[in-house]
Amino acid sequence: MEILEASLPYLMPVVYAVAMISVFMGLCSYSVLAERKVSSWIQGRVGPNRTRVPLIGHIPILGNLMTGLGLFQPVADGLKFLFKEEIVPGHVNKAYYYLAPIVALAPALTTMVVLPFGRYVDADGITQPLVLANVDVGMLIILGISSLGVYGIVLAGWASNSKYPFLGGVRASAQMISYELAMGLAILPVFLWSAAPGSEYGMNLFGVVQSQQSAWLIIWQPLSALIFLVALFAETNRLPFDMAESETDLVGGFHTEYGCFKFGLFFVAEYAHVIMGSSIFVLLFLGGWNFLPWLADPWGAGLFGTLLSVGWFMAKVFFMIFFFIWMRWTLPRFRYDQVMSLGWKILLPLAVGNLVFNTILIALYDTFTR
Repeated sequence: MEILEASLPYLMPVVYAVAMISVFMGLCSYSVLAERKVSSWIQGRVGPNRTRVPLIGHIPILGNLMTGLGLFQPVADGLKFLFKEEIVPGHVNKAYYYLAPIVALAPALTTMVVLPFGRYVDADGITQPLVLANVDVGMLIILGISSLGVYGIVLAGWASNSKYPFLGGVRASAQMISYELAMGLAILPVFLWSAAPGSEYGMNLFGVVQSQQSAWLIIWQPLSALIFLVALFAETNRLPFDMAESETDLVGGFHTEYGCFKFGLFFVAEYAHVIMGSSIFVLLFLGGWNFLPWLADPWGAGLFGTLLSVGWFMAKVFFMIFFFIWMRWTLPRFRYDQVMSLGWKILLPLAVGNLVFNTILIALYDTFTR
């Protein structure tokens, strides 16, 4: 008993991490279902509605409802990827070929450690974040680790020893370099205002959310939000920026030579990055778990209030995931030269101008409020 009590401080973070990863992976699998259902809705189709599970699927009302919505489809997809025949082309570099899907997925699972997803009120009446690691440099950690995801794509393209995957890897690296600059510059005004002189909030993500209790940042920093959102589409390789895959001219891009479970990891990695990107956008520009711009935090203390804050945060994240899917099935794919021109000739100058403008405003604000 004494050994168990002594080990609790070390065991509980592991339990929290495993629980969070489990929920996160579940969200990834059902984001795939959401993609298929929303695309079918946009195209006037039905979508997945036939997958059944023995016993549960034949329950008269519940089974029909779950089957009609396709709620068992992610289970079927996962089992299909898991049990398909493992085919490895003979011409690939096997060490890096196996490593690439893991490198693509790991950054998204790592960055959620510093991602606050709700709040609670402690015994002293102080609002605290629900997060595994509440650090002041949380955004820097997210930017630094999430940018490593492109190495998985580059490794896959190079290790496949094939022209189409190699071109997809080169495109992904060029796109990441082009849009990472604009994304970083779009975030700087957010933290400049959050940590401005006289502000009670710091530079961590929880402080940014707390600073939006009176007004969400998307309302008074719409240009930063727009630049960040466009760069987010490019960083997650989603249409209209999916240059790394581009089925119309690269077959499947970086994962052309992949199949079965390794392809499934790439598939999950894409949606993991979409969920992480959506969560970050909600924290930075949509007020996080704050209810409305004029009604900041009506959730109250206690467990029920904590669950409501998490639920409202997740509702905003689901809306952003729907927006990602909606854009994929609405906009046509850009040409590669258009992607590069947008990143270097439009977004980057806009981000620099926006940063300079906000810096001048903060300097004037500091001067006149002293």
